[in-house]
Amino acid sequence: MSKPLGIDYGWVIVAAGALMTCVGFGTMLSLAVFLQPISETMGWSRAGVSAAATIDFLCMGVAAFLWGTLSDRFGTRMVVLAGSLLLGLGLVTASQATQLWQFQLCFGVLIGIAAGSFYAPMMALASAWIDKNRSLAVALVSAGMGVSPVTIAPTASWLITAYDWRTAMLVIGIAAWALLIPACFLVRPAPVAAGPATADAAPEVELTAAQALRTPQFIALAAAHFACCAAHSGPIFHMVSYAMVCGIAPLTAVTVYSVAGVSGLGGRLLLGAAADRIGAKPVLVGGLFVQAMCIATYLAVAQLGEFYALSVVFGLAYGGVMPLYAVLLREFFGARIMGTVFGAVSAFASLGMALGPWAGGLVFDNFQRYTWLHAGSFAIGLAAVAVALSFPTKRRQQLDLGRAAA
Repeated sequence: MSKPLGIDYGWVIVAAGALMTCVGFGTMLSLAVFLQPISETMGWSRAGVSAAATIDFLCMGVAAFLWGTLSDRFGTRMVVLAGSLLLGLGLVTASQATQLWQFQLCFGVLIGIAAGSFYAPMMALASAWIDKNRSLAVALVSAGMGVSPVTIAPTASWLITAYDWRTAMLVIGIAAWALLIPACFLVRPAPVAAGPATADAAPEVELTAAQALRTPQFIALAAAHFACCAAHSGPIFHMVSYAMVCGIAPLTAVTVYSVAGVSGLGGRLLLGAAADRIGAKPVLVGGLFVQAMCIATYLAVAQLGEFYALSVVFGLAYGGVMPLYAVLLREFFGARIMGTVFGAVSAFASLGMALGPWAGGLVFDNFQRYTWLHAGSFAIGLAAVAVALSFPTKRRQQLDLGRAAA
């Protein structure tokens, strides 16, 4: 009787995780919508406001590793509940900031720490609950990030238009509390045996977290995730601003960002299902290559229709590759240390994400255009493809892990 119950409730865990990543990352990434209103109203530079996003990702990176370790030791519910409380607090206090440093502290530090509590712990928990269709399950948890541009961002834009940026951020903060705190109580630890053992359920050689962090597999995954996020974070964060620079109206520019988000949701489902069939590595490499080509294409687009078309393909690529790192980690290292190891990989990813918003703001403030942002991001995207190609094959996996454990 425990097996069907475990499998059924595993999808409740997936749904709760999707909600948390949607609200957590959606509120953090909504700064792209707040960027111009805050800059114009408060007289702060775009680089200064964008720096809050950089601080977000830096804090999220450090916090993701710590939250992942805490979830392995004390359970995921306590971690996501603490993160939910911090997320609402960061939004509410940031809405009242009168100085740039206050805004950077509240929106950057508090929200960054909070956001780190959702992704790695819930991805690890979902992978522990679901054996069959694991790639799809973690893709659905990650899909919350894809839903946020069509939920949080338009809501923020409407509230800013109807009221002002302070009211909009305050309302979103209160709504975050109302949605996330009840969802935390749906979170349960995975049963010891949620399903039958499978060939890829766990590695033959069990490693400690310290040993896992020294393996070629971890180093390759961490480097690829860093480069992947460093490549797409700038074009994503400055997508609305770039569209407006090209003459597109603000509310319409937000729809370009929303289209990319919807496409990212589809990409997570499509590439997740493909990874269950043909393996995560080839799907990851292909997705990273398409992502790099899309970033290069931003150098040539200027019309609304072109933006929409590029957003569809770009969203499919960057959204689809994100859950695959968790799948590869689960195959290599098993569930026992998944929270710690994926938290560490997510820390590197967050460092990559921190570069784009800051770099894009700096480029625009100096050149009044985003050309160098897209050119640099394209080069980093190609580097991500090269690193992904270096992932060891599954045939070599046990040999490499055995050497690391020795």
